[in-house]
Amino acid sequence: MKRLFVTGAAGFIGSNFVRRALHLKTDWHIVALDALTYAGNLENLRGLADTGRFEFVRGDICDAAAVRGALAGGVWAIVHFAAESHVDRSIHGGAEFVRTNVLGTQVLLEQARQMGVNRFLQVSTDEVYGSLGPVGRFSETSPLAPNSPYSASKASADLLARAYHRTYELPVLITRCSNNYGPYQFPEKVIPLFITNLMEGQPVPLYGDGLNVRDWVHVSDHCDALLTVLESGVPGEVYNIGGNNELTNLQLTHTILRELGRDESLIRPVQDRPAHDRRYAVDFSKITRELGWSPQIRFADGIRDTVGWYREHEIWWRAIKTGEYLHYYERQYGAGGVNAPV
Repeated sequence: MKRLFVTGAAGFIGSNFVRRALHLKTDWHIVALDALTYAGNLENLRGLADTGRFEFVRGDICDAAAVRGALAGGVWAIVHFAAESHVDRSIHGGAEFVRTNVLGTQVLLEQARQMGVNRFLQVSTDEVYGSLGPVGRFSETSPLAPNSPYSASKASADLLARAYHRTYELPVLITRCSNNYGPYQFPEKVIPLFITNLMEGQPVPLYGDGLNVRDWVHVSDHCDALLTVLESGVPGEVYNIGGNNELTNLQLTHTILRELGRDESLIRPVQDRPAHDRRYAVDFSKITRELGWSPQIRFADGIRDTVGWYREHEIWWRAIKTGEYLHYYERQYGAGGVNAPV
């Protein structure tokens, strides 16, 4: 049985990946690590211990001893999601982003090197490329030009991963994905924030003129791409992942309003974010051509399913908005607990 070590497993994309991998790969065992900071939610992993192929460890990726202990027994691969990821939070204070995203990645890379891990998948973002004009797309060879403390910290992590491959021949793979949406996304991000606000009859805050463009990919498609790269990708290579669904933020807002039967009176323009990247779009032809992956979920279907998921999981997102979810772990396992059967 292959053992995988997944960091940030209680977050949005990490928890979706763990669920997807356990469902599709019945000979895989996953050891999940998460510090359970504000974006990590143990509820995202509920029921997975029932598979008999999943174990959770609470720990910080910056703590080399904790990482080494969680890796005891050896693993075939590390899939690295753990990161501070909210751009606005990074603008208000970048130190934690540097600590987690840069130092934490270096700790993981070093432990992977020492233990002879067969694969190290660095899950990154298209934001490391910076901002595009009205035409063109980022390729894997586009220069890195991050414009926020968050994206700069992720670019730094990518460069460390590349350096560990070149210096130590660590079998590193790097993916850079466009904007994700889907189940379990923390409701400070734009799609779940707008959905849940509208469900409460509250307005939705739209940055600036609303014409910033993002390419949206469903988290399930992203997870399938990651599984493809993990199993078939070439070490040392970068693979862009996209959804081919470019929308302005205003178009996205109107789509969500329609799905929830609301009108434009609930849109509240707010001051634009500093250094707000105007457009992201990635050329993902490399992963299609070389590994055979392409997105399968149409945005119209994916956003409808996503709205439905938040409707059906109101208890989940309300606990986050009130902060109650932060106390779940301590109530169940005590403040000093480390491992939890989820």
